[in-house]
Parts: sequence; C-alpha cells; structure tokens
Amino acid sequence: MTKRATMGIGLDVGSTTTKGVLVDLSRTILASALIPTGSSAPVAVRRVLEELSQASGKDLAGLPIVSTGYGRTSVEFTHEAVTEITCHSVGVHSLNADIRLLIDVGGQDSKVIKIGPNGRPTDFELNDKCSAGTGRFLEVMARVLEVSIDDLGPLALQSTSPCTISSTCTVFAESEVVGKIGTGVAPADIAAGAHSAMAAKVGALARRVGLTTPIGVTGGVALNSAFRHYLSKQLDSPLWIPEKPQLTGALGAAILATK
Repeated sequence: MTKRATMGIGLDVGSTTTKGVLVDLSRTILASALIPTGSSAPVAVRRVLEELSQASGKDLAGLPIVSTGYGRTSVEFTHEAVTEITCHSVGVHSLNADIRLLIDVGGQDSKVIKIGPNGRPTDFELNDKCSAGTGRFLEVMARVLEVSIDDLGPLALQSTSPCTISSTCTVFAESEVVGKIGTGVAPADIAAGAHSAMAAKVGALARRVGLTTPIGVTGGVALNSAFRHYLSKQLDSPLWIPEKPQLTGALGAAILATK
C-alpha cells in the first residue's frame, strides 16, 4: 500500500547514469543520488534508492515513485512511468518558472523542449540516431585527443583559432580529427572545433522547435564550459544552467509523484 504522499521519489533511468530525487510536498529536495547505470538498470535503481534513504534518513518504503528516462519501464515497483519530456519540463519549471525553451543534452541523446507558462511541454524535438549532438560525441573526441572528458572543455577554451570539423557523424568526425592531429593542428583548436560543431548541431535542433527565451540547458553536458560557451554563441543568447543539471528529470518525476 502506498503511503499518503508526504514525500515523492523520482527516478530518471538513463542509458549512462541513473538519477534519483526525494522531495517533500513543498518541492524541497531532501536527497539526491546519481550513479552509473552500468549493465543492469534494476540494480542501479536499487542502489539509488539506498543512497536516497541513507542521505535523507527516511524510510522510503511505500512512498509513491514516478520513473522516467530511457529505462523507466524497467522499474518494477514504480507507480507511474512518465516521459522525459514532461518530467524535465516540470523539474525545470520548479527551479526557474521563466524558462521557455529547454535544451537537455545527455550521454546518448539530446532534446529541445518548449515549456508553457504552466510548466508543461508544448512542443519538442529529439535528436536523430546519430550521436554527434550528445555527450558520446565529446567522449570520442576526448579519447582521440588523449585527454579526460573533464579536461576537454577547459582545453577547448584555450583555443585561439578553432578548427572546422565538417563531419556531422561521430565516426567520420573521429577520422577527421585524427587527420588534423596528423597535420599538426593544436589539440586546443581541435577541441574547440569539436565543441563548436556539436553546438551547431544542437542549435539546429533548437531552431526546429523555435527559439524563444529565456533558454535553459540541462543534462550532463551542461557542465561542460566550452559547450555552454559555443552554444550561447550559436543561439546568440545567455543560458540558464541549474546547479545540478543532471537531476531535473528526476526532480520533475519526484514532484509528479507527490501528486
């Protein structure tokens, strides 16, 4: 039996990471957790719930749970599975009710959502099956340049002459980058070119929805300083980034769980 909803749990089960948020009825975040999804989404979910319980000191048994994300249907004990589009909209609206366009860029996909005044999505676009507009693209670029993914953004911001990467496919872009390394192009200029190319692809996705401000950016890639820089230039607009941009989907799911 489900407890009376004095709190709610949101689970965002992504292909790369699994996130969890526990909120009370005032939408205050009581605890959050983020771990790699790994090879088993159910195992990752159990670990997230354990971390939420330990961090909050609360007994979570019987609390309402809403799941979202790539693996939302793999959560056997969820009370409802809700799309990422809705959960990200609700989560971002709770943090900044002024945001009207949300760009969410994760490890394996990217999406652009137009948010109405009530915090619900009114339109959206998803990236195609190519990974060029996702975190996976930057991971490949970091590997080729032999730097960590955390160092790729700062490296790109050191560039004085960003190179042009014309390939829109990750596989072809990787070959193009290898060629540029061979001709002596500076790693910083290659890193800058990679971020600029990715920002252009995400910007094109945003324009299909229709640019409107203010614009928010979420997902793990929102932590990348160079991506934020080039996306802001691409859209000719400042960007709002939440303190924990990976958690907005789980936050929205948790808020829905309290209802």
